Amino acid sequence: MWLIVGLGNVGREYEATPHNLGFLAIDVIAARAGIRVTRPESKALVGLGKLAGHEVALAKPQTMMNLSGVSVRDLLARYEATPANLIVLLDEVDLPWGMLRVRDRGRNSSHNGMQSVISSLGTDAFIRVRLGCRPEKLWGDRKDYVLREMNREERKIADEMVVEAADAVEAILTEGVDKAMSRFNRKVEPADEGEGDSE
Repeated sequence: MWLIVGLGNVGREYEATPHNLGFLAIDVIAARAGIRVTRPESKALVGLGKLAGHEVALAKPQTMMNLSGVSVRDLLARYEATPANLIVLLDEVDLPWGMLRVRDRGRNSSHNGMQSVISSLGTDAFIRVRLGCRPEKLWGDRKDYVLREMNREERKIADEMVVEAADAVEAILTEGVDKAMSRFNRKVEPADEGEGDSE
């Protein structure tokens, strides 16, 4: 059983914000696999089914971002899965809009949801798919930026990116994380390389 988790915030006011790219990616995966993510379990909405021939549990934690790890930890225990079978999808301000990065680990994180997952699990050895949402210039606070509604151009890019994220998850399941990284990780500027998963 694979646990595939999208990080986001609960509430209509957050639905179309960059910080909910993880939720939006789960929606695409669920639609593709014909899975309804509606079952309340372990402080999350969960859907069970098959994706790319694998048994999966899709989840959207309902704890708000900063406590996502509590839900992820409980879901792993519930489905008797290990971090090796966990994929987390999240927004990433350190990557430009439209860029994906697949990682198989990484402890240095300033993304509150990712910090919570790492802290709750006691390990950073799990797969994550990072969805870039960095503006050309960031004015003001990062938190304000990721929690404000996406404009039309950003939403267009986001719609394309979450489809690519779903493709990346399928590639991880069918080809393995190393091949998925080779296929989906495009080169970024040296200043942007690293493990930072930003607020």
